[in-house]
Amino acid sequence: DGCEVEPGMEAAPLTAENASSIPDAQGVYQLFLDGQLVYIGKTDAEAGLRKRIQRHAGKILNRSNLEGREVTFKAVQVLVFTAMDLETALIKHYKKKGSPSAWNGSGFGSNDPGRNRERTNQKPEGFDASFPINVDVKLDVLPLGEHTVAHGLAKLKDALNYTLRYETEQVGGRAQRGKPHPDLLETIFEVTRNPQTVREILRAMLESLPFGWQATVFASHMILYKENTNYTYGEALRK
Repeated sequence: DGCEVEPGMEAAPLTAENASSIPDAQGVYQLFLDGQLVYIGKTDAEAGLRKRIQRHAGKILNRSNLEGREVTFKAVQVLVFTAMDLETALIKHYKKKGSPSAWNGSGFGSNDPGRNRERTNQKPEGFDASFPINVDVKLDVLPLGEHTVAHGLAKLKDALNYTLRYETEQVGGRAQRGKPHPDLLETIFEVTRNPQTVREILRAMLESLPFGWQATVFASHMILYKENTNYTYGEALRK
């Protein structure tokens, strides 16, 4: 069938290491969960297959309900995309065969939902509802000793495979990207042991920060803001 993605190709485990061997070119790819097709994607040469697969490899880490399950992938370089949308054609093809790709349209490929979505208290759905982030995984990201909260957040953000967003400095009512809130820059907290869970690290930060700061864990990401807000679909961590 002209719509199959190399049916004889063996799927490889979805890891950053395996993704690094893929050419950074345009192409199409499939993801499988325990052998079942769950996602079909395409990428142009600018985005590149390698970078896209590596991003997906990170996305599945530290997710509840994915531990112990096998996520694999197939990827094929396509030198010239025809006028027909290959991604759409493949999704339709496998759906017709009785193998719908459940993660397509589920938010699996989405980026940071942003503050507006958080404030609307929208119920998590799709991929994030089925596989929420796990903030109780232990990490070793900061050496023992004292750190500013801003430094700790930056290191934690780099180590996580999901979004960690925190409040920045405000000038004229506008958030200054890349400039943490003064409280985060001035407050010192201490790392007393390693490894620690993300939850434990954030609680240590909250204990040191002035009163009024709150971390919130959502299905897809987490935030740290100077607020006292009860989100319908978020777990609040406070001092």
